[in-house]
Amino acid sequence: MSSGNTIFGDVELARGRPYAERGDSEPAFHDRIAVALHGSTVGLVAGAISRGYGDLSRIVAATAAWEERFEGLSDPDLQAMAVGLRERLRRTGFVFECVAECFALVRIAAVRTIAQRHYDTQLIAGYGLLRGLLVEMATGEGKTICATLPACTVAIAGYPVHVITVNDYLARRDAEKMQPVYDFLGLSVGTVVQGLDKNLRRQAYACSVTYCTNKELAFDYLRDRVATQGRSSRLHQALRRLGGSDSGQEGLVLRGLHYAIVDEADSVFVDEARTPLILSATGAGTEEGADCAAALEFAASLIAGEDYAVNPFERRVSLHGPGLAKLEQYVAGRQGIWTSIRGREELIRQALSALHLYRLDQHYVVVEGKVQIVDESTGRVMPDRAWERGLHQMIETKEGVVPTPRRETLARLTYQRLFRRYVHLSGMTGTAAEVSREIKAVYGIDVARVPLHRPLRRVYQGATFCPSLEDKWNRVADVASSLALGAGRPVLIGTRSVEASEQLSAVLTRKGVRHALLNAKQDAVEAEVIAQAGQPGRVTVATNMAGRGTDIELGDGVESKGGLHVILTEYHDSRRVDRQLFGRCARQGDAGSCEAIVSLEDDIFAVCVPLASAMLRHAARAGIMVPIMFRALRVLAQRSAERRDAAIRKQNLKQDRQLNRALAFTGTGE
Repeated sequence: MSSGNTIFGDVELARGRPYAERGDSEPAFHDRIAVALHGSTVGLVAGAISRGYGDLSRIVAATAAWEERFEGLSDPDLQAMAVGLRERLRRTGFVFECVAECFALVRIAAVRTIAQRHYDTQLIAGYGLLRGLLVEMATGEGKTICATLPACTVAIAGYPVHVITVNDYLARRDAEKMQPVYDFLGLSVGTVVQGLDKNLRRQAYACSVTYCTNKELAFDYLRDRVATQGRSSRLHQALRRLGGSDSGQEGLVLRGLHYAIVDEADSVFVDEARTPLILSATGAGTEEGADCAAALEFAASLIAGEDYAVNPFERRVSLHGPGLAKLEQYVAGRQGIWTSIRGREELIRQALSALHLYRLDQHYVVVEGKVQIVDESTGRVMPDRAWERGLHQMIETKEGVVPTPRRETLARLTYQRLFRRYVHLSGMTGTAAEVSREIKAVYGIDVARVPLHRPLRRVYQGATFCPSLEDKWNRVADVASSLALGAGRPVLIGTRSVEASEQLSAVLTRKGVRHALLNAKQDAVEAEVIAQAGQPGRVTVATNMAGRGTDIELGDGVESKGGLHVILTEYHDSRRVDRQLFGRCARQGDAGSCEAIVSLEDDIFAVCVPLASAMLRHAARAGIMVPIMFRALRVLAQRSAERRDAAIRKQNLKQDRQLNRALAFTGTGE
């Protein structure tokens, strides 16, 4: 799309692959230096310009002109126009006039099928997506219907489209909600969610537009790579078909990485990119339980600071000399993994990590006798994920759960490398400005900020810093009670962990404040609970960004009372996530307000800036409250966390490249 005419532009496709995807060449050393210098100089000015919507707005008038011509046509006539557009789009590419004509068809189709008409701002955003940008649209500005504009345009041209969301509910909901629009234009829609078998997945990806989650897509891609190991080229595939050996069961699930629209792109590109994707299979059974139990017992006997050190900021444990000496005595006469120096030291480090770095109802929950990881960026459980290198089995043993067998790695890939393989990539989110430079450097796409459809009426009421957690929860409960019971306004309270949500729930219950509780233990009813959060006098406690993507409709009389009030109870590692939570109120010109009520004992302060937070806690207890010092503490803590997470993502990408080069040298794939 860089040429403006064709979706492939001057993209170099990967060679020796069974379907279309972008080549994954690593830039040379001098090119990386040039990009870094450009980003810190000229790129700053260019980035500021690109974040405006600039010439994207010209699509509005052009679409309106075509819409006026089409309004009097019958449905069959409009559908015939869509058929005619395919040939023109394939012949001339995505030239401006064809795009405007297609957008007008989609706009009219939406009016006639779902009784919704795309706003002008959604046309601007849709054109930005088609041009390969990451579009920043404020929360509640209608990303779901906006995506139909570029999705239909590309699908009408005959290219497969993937609309990628962050969870199964949103993928299923968005596909069902927008399907009448696609049906009207003669396009098929598929949905890929957890639990589908291979044939159903293949059928879904064979549709014109496929709605899926980032995790399902990533693992389907990895399974394709494993299935075609050593025989993945188009020549190999053709020879197999000629020989009659391609039974269909052995066939690929995907049909190429052509065009992707990534919803909540900052979450996918940045937050979830900290962890590499690993496709694994169950390994052979071992004496995992007994070894883990022994390691935990020994680790619990060690003395912190003397035998070992824990670095919560980097999530790292190191054994000291005295601890290693005790370990040597402990393993006398033991067999198995205990006879290996590296093996036993790793086992004890994992045991110490399980004891001191991973907490129940914060990093994981136990549901139906299983340890399930909680995604720290979304607050949702990830039932299909497991920690590697025996950590998961160690935590299962710690919680009295029967350890699951270790899993053997079949393939590994990072989100950074996966999404860069799309021939054409775009995304949309409400918060991207803070990470625009990283997204440009890693994924090669610019950020464009789209104007609001209606003026913003959100009122930010500032931040309150409390000396202790107890003070914080009491303050939050009092504010919620005053607004909900006294003023009849709905209140949404965001927490960072299951543990914190339940602590607050207990305080609210004690104070007689009726409320709805939503955390990783109730994620099955997530959308329903969040959708009701705007009703008069309703108090909702939700972990992190639970319900992200679900509209909160204001109940009768709420608008005149001030709208939804959002309370942030703990700053997140990224400023973007704070903005996302505040963005739940005052959507589409509604009234609304927000505030932060935090504690100096919160993890982000204790972990990221321990000395500074300890000094300010002491000052607060002594009655010395200097607001500017607390605001500076927040900035320092979040910047430290953001730098740490950025370094982790950079290191993951570096390791992924090194591993890929090593595997390529041996003749294997990912």
